[in-house]
Amino acid sequence: MIETASLPARAGLGFKPQHAAAILGDRPDIGFFEVHAENYMGAGGPPHRMLAALGALYPISLHGVGLSIGGEGPLDAAHLARLRALVERSRPASFSEHLAWSTHDGAFLNDLLPLPYTPATLDRVVHHVDTVQQTLGRPMLIENPSTYLVFSESTIAEVDFLAAIAARTGCGLLLDVNNVMVSAVNHRLDPFLYLDRFPVEHVGEIHLAGYDETVDGAGDRLLIDAHGTPVAADVFALYRHALGRTGPVATLIEWDNAVPDFPTLHAEARRVDAALDAERARRNAALRVGVAA
Repeated sequence: MIETASLPARAGLGFKPQHAAAILGDRPDIGFFEVHAENYMGAGGPPHRMLAALGALYPISLHGVGLSIGGEGPLDAAHLARLRALVERSRPASFSEHLAWSTHDGAFLNDLLPLPYTPATLDRVVHHVDTVQQTLGRPMLIENPSTYLVFSESTIAEVDFLAAIAARTGCGLLLDVNNVMVSAVNHRLDPFLYLDRFPVEHVGEIHLAGYDETVDGAGDRLLIDAHGTPVAADVFALYRHALGRTGPVATLIEWDNAVPDFPTLHAEARRVDAALDAERARRNAALRVGVAA
């Protein structure tokens, strides 16, 4: 398998075409940009010219939403072929997908749906990840999901399921801290304990985002992975805890709905870069006094 360059341990932003002039013209100090693969699967035209211009200036994180890694059927061959062509054309520093399913009987569903964590599901996901990595000629990252229900038939904890995928395929993991918070609140779990068990040795990228909040039928908190607001204070505190385990790692701010102007996004990136710098300083100080980081 061909190894690819990793993303810098900096803050990154999702690329939005409405910000192209500000980014390509002003060249702001951003660690990397992420694009959704499905937005660039056409044969050419302005989207590809824009992506090529962006890639000439910044590392690119390519993030898929349509492979249906957890789907019961085989991966869609045409979709995978388009993805391979895009990877060969854009040469991203990283490619990632979700631990989810989104297809059924040839139909694509506009959602990322959860999986039961069972040995049979694990075997299927491992097979699909192997197929993707062999097709692309590179390792991929698998993202932990945000969930709103759990399956009674699940017999494997999510962190153990993710660790097994990485161990059996050689893939990396994308740790979405906002997804950890959303799932933990919705299922009445401790997000810090989840992170303390997460297989951080496989983490190649972190995601942060904002959530929406409502209440469920019992009047308890219900969080929605909405990507339409700044990163919440509790998620940012959880992120700092995660960095204590992972060390500085490439971190994307996802803001896909109610997208603000570029200066607002840039301010979020600077906040993340400050947290990364603080973690580097903490580790360097620990090394100077001979304490394990």
